[in-house]
Amino acid sequence: MIATLAPVGLDELNARAALLTRVDRKYVIPLAQLPAVMELVPDTAQALEIDGRRAFGYRSTYFDTPGRLTYRLAATRRRRRFKVRTRCYDTGSSFLEVKTRAGAGRTVKRRLESPDYLPQWVAYALSDSGIALDAFALAPSLDVAFERSTLLLGDARITIDTGLSWQLPTGAARQANLAVVETKSAGRPTEFDIALWRAGHRPDRMSKYATGLAWLCPELSGNRWHRTLSRYFEGGQ
Repeated sequence: MIATLAPVGLDELNARAALLTRVDRKYVIPLAQLPAVMELVPDTAQALEIDGRRAFGYRSTYFDTPGRLTYRLAATRRRRRFKVRTRCYDTGSSFLEVKTRAGAGRTVKRRLESPDYLPQWVAYALSDSGIALDAFALAPSLDVAFERSTLLLGDARITIDTGLSWQLPTGAARQANLAVVETKSAGRPTEFDIALWRAGHRPDRMSKYATGLAWLCPELSGNRWHRTLSRYFEGGQ
């Protein structure tokens, strides 16, 4: 399906749908069901294409406190919660990113082009969202790798992530036989969301960081990801 869509370049994609403040809806899809789900993508969508490629490797390193504050804030659905990560693309670019939750379920992302963790910038980005934290206390907590294809649908994005794997700093690692399909819009559901709902798919509680950490660390409570882990992740809580 993706191969048949018209291409769009990265500059045009960012110009039309940068969406640093947005509403995300995630769907966990068993790989066997992914072809049928992709048939629901409107023909008007365009596929991100760079140097003839439409799928790209991503590797994210998430940072947390020794007490896993980031995880705990997400697990208890605190209004002010955040994620800090570095993200490297197989195209060669790297970013340091801070994601915070705003009102009405909106996600705000701030990013700096850098392959390194810079605590001063992280502290500034968090304080700009009203979060006071000693950014020097953050350390690598989990690596997540996957392959992503990105589609442009009007002023919204659709991402399709496959080949997902998680690894702790200790070396413990797991892979999942599933895809994460996500819509990113200014607020209203996209045409693709509506098609998914009509086909019986509903947004899932899924966080690549928190769900993966709960999967790898049985001593952690899965909390709000228990259903997702039990339904989609082999040996999930």
